[in-house]
Amino acid sequence: MIRIDFFHDVICGWCYVFSPRLRKLAEEFDLDIHHHAFALSASREEMISKFGSMPQAKEIILGHWEQCALADDAQRINVEGMRQKAFEYPFSMPGLKACKAAEKQGGENTYWDYFDAVTHAHMSENRNIGNLQVLADIAEQVGLDKSIFLDDINSTDREVEIQRDRQLAQSYGVTSTPTLIINKKWKIAGAVDYQMLKSALGQIT
Repeated sequence: MIRIDFFHDVICGWCYVFSPRLRKLAEEFDLDIHHHAFALSASREEMISKFGSMPQAKEIILGHWEQCALADDAQRINVEGMRQKAFEYPFSMPGLKACKAAEKQGGENTYWDYFDAVTHAHMSENRNIGNLQVLADIAEQVGLDKSIFLDDINSTDREVEIQRDRQLAQSYGVTSTPTLIINKKWKIAGAVDYQMLKSALGQIT
């Protein structure tokens, strides 16, 4: 069995592109996948500090989306749809806390299902994943109990879990998403294509 620690963010277009490739590999290899939150922009204040303003943040990030859309195997990313939305571009923490709440209720596989559903809602359906009701609706969509989910997402335990992931990322030298750590030793950063990943895992086995 190969252990994989997968560091990602719900607002990361490259993570959305990458996750289906990892799922495909999980069908071919015996993988023990652990999911970890890595906030690219944890708060509204952090986004403003990084990009200058919220409108500027949205425009710069959607420029990144355009590159992600070109690389997406299934061409799912709707850049213009998000550009036309009036709400501010969401920051990382609400969606990451939601992933952790999904994990609390259903375990690692449910975390991954929720992560894929929330990134799809964000980048294909252009829904506001900074909105708690939207996050709760997605939880229900993947089969979670909405009332339990709402209790779990509002617990301070979620922030502790995300901070723990951040510390783990630092110990591995992770600075961007998506990043994989293989068997706690090897690092693969970026949305590496499927064949390259398959080759890398084949060499390990």
